[in-house]
Amino acid sequence: MVSMEVDTSSLQRKQSLYQSQDERFEIKMEKYTGQQYSQIYFARLHKMRAILYSLVEKWKPQLPVCTVLDLELGKECIIVGTLYKHMKLKPCILDEYSKERSVVPVEKPHNFMHSDDQLVLEDESGRVKLGGTFLAPSKYVTGVVVALHGNETTSGEFSVIDILDRGLPPQIELPLDSGEDKFVVLVSGLSIGNEKSNPLNVQLLVDHITGHLGDAKEQNMSSQIVRVVIAGNSVELPLGLVKGQTLAAKDHSKLTELIKELDILLTQLAAAVPLDIMPGPSDPANFSLPQQPLHRCLFRGASTYNTFTSCTNPHWFDLDNIRFLGTSGQNIDDLEKYSEAKDKLDFMERTLRWRHLAPTAPNTLGCYPFTDRDPFLIENCPHVYFVGNQSKYDTQLLKGSEGQSVRLICIPKFCETGIAVVLNLKNLESHTLSLSTDLDL
Repeated sequence: MVSMEVDTSSLQRKQSLYQSQDERFEIKMEKYTGQQYSQIYFARLHKMRAILYSLVEKWKPQLPVCTVLDLELGKECIIVGTLYKHMKLKPCILDEYSKERSVVPVEKPHNFMHSDDQLVLEDESGRVKLGGTFLAPSKYVTGVVVALHGNETTSGEFSVIDILDRGLPPQIELPLDSGEDKFVVLVSGLSIGNEKSNPLNVQLLVDHITGHLGDAKEQNMSSQIVRVVIAGNSVELPLGLVKGQTLAAKDHSKLTELIKELDILLTQLAAAVPLDIMPGPSDPANFSLPQQPLHRCLFRGASTYNTFTSCTNPHWFDLDNIRFLGTSGQNIDDLEKYSEAKDKLDFMERTLRWRHLAPTAPNTLGCYPFTDRDPFLIENCPHVYFVGNQSKYDTQLLKGSEGQSVRLICIPKFCETGIAVVLNLKNLESHTLSLSTDLDL
């Protein structure tokens, strides 16, 4: 029997043109001087209102546009403002204080929806309660800017007849098909230090990407990987550190070991392929959005390579003129707590149609108190929109009314599923890469 060996020594990794667009999420010149969160709502309303006014002219030009203060009984009009959702079960800090001192632990609900939830619309002139059956409170959250058609009733409510569907934001054209396969690996939730995390599975992933695993066919595919994006939760910090407690020396030592273990893996990757790492809720980064890049001093090995990039969360970048937008999952997870949808892809689609990445910030999702801008507004539609740290892999190709095409991707937690996602830049098709060391004997 003669073995046929394929020469893989001539394989070279393919290259791609990369450009980061994370400047909008970076907090550099901002200075906290005790400003209130109302400023970010004003900035959001001002920006979104200009967009909605331009769309109203084509939607229902025969109707006048009014402010809340100018509403008249029975007069049909259009009002533009920010939704506020009054929720009976929404957590209150005073309730949390009392629960901490309760003898019987109180179980936190997964979702805070209630049949008595009410929607209110607010602008600079005032606020009005929304009535009628057209708007379902379960679909909306506080912070969404909308244009509504309706009229004021005798009870003082604004009875909603219709809502403006603004559609997906404008999108730049996809580049011409080069006919060449180029892959991007998306992974999240490595969670090094978590009891569910298997170091062998993570090493298998690294070896596959770097071309040290599999036969010639596998290595050829590995050479077509042009970038790796790690979407948050790379390590699992000790719970005490997350809560701001003083840790014992052994816990500090454990944290150092976790970072060193992660750095070893990232160094192997950065030596072979361009790499982006985003912070997540369990990583050593600021809690509020936008999370700033993990400090390079944490990664003494990986940071020596110019292929290593520490990014913000959210992360916005172009790869061969294909626009990517992604988060580590906090924005979608928070929407799931305060609204309902058939799946996570539905939540992702809503954020695109609302043209806002994190509408619940700063109401229920922590964010920096910007004064003159809202960095989470989506002014240009991405070609690929991903969220990390989800329970399972899911994907959908979303089409817009003006020819937009967006690949939505839910990236599962790698520590629980052993699954990474591979995206082909040629056609924006994605598939899973499943790695496991479990053997069925």
